[in-house]
Amino acid sequence: MGCTITEKILGKHVSKGEVKSGKHILASVDFMVANDITAPITIDILEDIPNAKIKGLDRIALVPDHFTPNKDIKSAENVKKLRKFARDYGIKYFFETGRAGVEHCLLPEKGLVLPGDLVIGADSHTCTYGALGCVSTGVGSTDLAGALLSGKIWIKVPETIKLEYTGKLKKWTYGKDLILMTLKDLGDKVSIYRSLEFTGETISDLNMSQRFTMCNMAVEAGAKNGIISPDEITEEYIKDRAKRPYNFYYSDSDAEFVETRRYDVSELEPQVALPFSPSNVKNISDLGEIKIDQVFIGSCTNGWYEDLKIAAEVIKGKKVADHVRLIVIPPTPEIYLKALRNGILEVFAKAEAVIGPPTCGPCLGGHLGVLGAGERAISTSNRNFVGRMGHYKSEVYLANPAVAAASAVVGRIAHPKEVN
Repeated sequence: MGCTITEKILGKHVSKGEVKSGKHILASVDFMVANDITAPITIDILEDIPNAKIKGLDRIALVPDHFTPNKDIKSAENVKKLRKFARDYGIKYFFETGRAGVEHCLLPEKGLVLPGDLVIGADSHTCTYGALGCVSTGVGSTDLAGALLSGKIWIKVPETIKLEYTGKLKKWTYGKDLILMTLKDLGDKVSIYRSLEFTGETISDLNMSQRFTMCNMAVEAGAKNGIISPDEITEEYIKDRAKRPYNFYYSDSDAEFVETRRYDVSELEPQVALPFSPSNVKNISDLGEIKIDQVFIGSCTNGWYEDLKIAAEVIKGKKVADHVRLIVIPPTPEIYLKALRNGILEVFAKAEAVIGPPTCGPCLGGHLGVLGAGERAISTSNRNFVGRMGHYKSEVYLANPAVAAASAVVGRIAHPKEVN
């Protein structure tokens, strides 16, 4: 019996023994990441260990992205702790404010996570990097501390669900709609501690930003990781970015999948996740009238340059509705500058949006757009749990960037064709 791509990659990271689903293995880690919320916990653990020695000082990134620029004294102290730790230990990849961005966009952009890697991060959306054809998963801060000391992680090899998509996507429908539709089908139980392998002609046609979007939200189904086999689109993205060698792996034709699901998406329309779960999804045509107070375009899910471009094309020449706030946050300095050079940020500014610096910001109710009681937001981010973006009596709806932009203009959740 052959191996899945996840099994193959994990097999390349163990010194001996068979790697098949269900087995526990001790695997060498290629890269690790933590942020200004999770890293301080890891640092406290390491500082309690006398003469702690960290392995792979060039294989760890510390990215202050959740509350930066610092929103209060506590966040300032957290980042100060990261800064000192990086300096004391000689960690190569500490991204200071101004050079930092949302970690899950920044690391691929910098060529630090690569095809064939095993990547762990003290953040659940570390699964984003699976779009490059690597095994990437979130871990706890304690697990990260152990990996920093040993260079290894204890992990159970996940079973894999194969998801095959056929058909050409219609206008205004994107990777975000594919993953929302998939979450509706899978729910949040079927995929627990399993790998989701996204395959098929539709996936092959997606650009990298849409692939990142899909893998980013694999964890919302409870998955251990999401993964897409690398191809020429992957190669084009990574070839001039990679900081070290990388390898492409693929599932064998006789690989064993615990389940295979097939979707014809040729008639798929934009999808919207309603409160309070990313899997509580409806077609946009089935929503009725849902007025909104705020729109957020950004995050590690849909803040990529291509996402900003899509939203700008919808909103160009129009104004945000009188009762709506539009917040746009490019997730990295590189994306910010590209959007600035190409006039995209000007489009948003003329529409009377607020443009913020690279940060997670509103996504987790951190800052730069916290919701009050009774307010509704539509967001291009990945979660809409109770209180996710602010008050526990607020509501968050999830959608693609075109829907978000159209909604900002209309003042309610709207299909992009209503304004174009």
